[in-house]
Amino acid sequence: MSRIGKKPVILADGVEAKLQNNRLEIKGPKGTLELTVHREMAVEIKDKEIIVTQKGKSKKAPAIWGLTRALIDNMVAGVKEGYKKQLELQGVGYRMSAQGKKIVLALGFSHPVEVVVPEGLTAGVENNVLTISGIDKQAVGQFAADIRKLKKVEPYKGKGFRYVGEHVRRKVGKKAAAK
Repeated sequence: MSRIGKKPVILADGVEAKLQNNRLEIKGPKGTLELTVHREMAVEIKDKEIIVTQKGKSKKAPAIWGLTRALIDNMVAGVKEGYKKQLELQGVGYRMSAQGKKIVLALGFSHPVEVVVPEGLTAGVENNVLTISGIDKQAVGQFAADIRKLKKVEPYKGKGFRYVGEHVRRKVGKKAAAK
């Protein structure tokens, strides 16, 4: 039994839910999100709650049950408040700037790296911190991971992209280790 799947999703004030032909649509002050519900799940909207139950008896059904409930909960939170990830760029000569729907990065390569911000997301640069925000939790997290992948934090000098508040374990160099 899924402990997460059993809990109902409470709809916040100003958030509406509609279900048509296995398509769940959540509308809120920040926008609209849609989810195609798996055929082994049944979604029911009562009062200000969304209840997810299992229809099928396969081995996958309990896992999909908790997943479906979590996705719906993330959608409700996204259209109500939105999601935000912050990336910090550290390193001598590393710079970034936002130019419309593009982020231009100088990461020590022979050329500047230009990244187009996906539809539905916004990105802003202040000092050395890149803020990515949007209503879809998966899209915000994936775009932040894609940016971070361009220049991951290296363990010797700590140069590269890191999430704000992330602790990076540093290694000693070979001169310090040889003594």
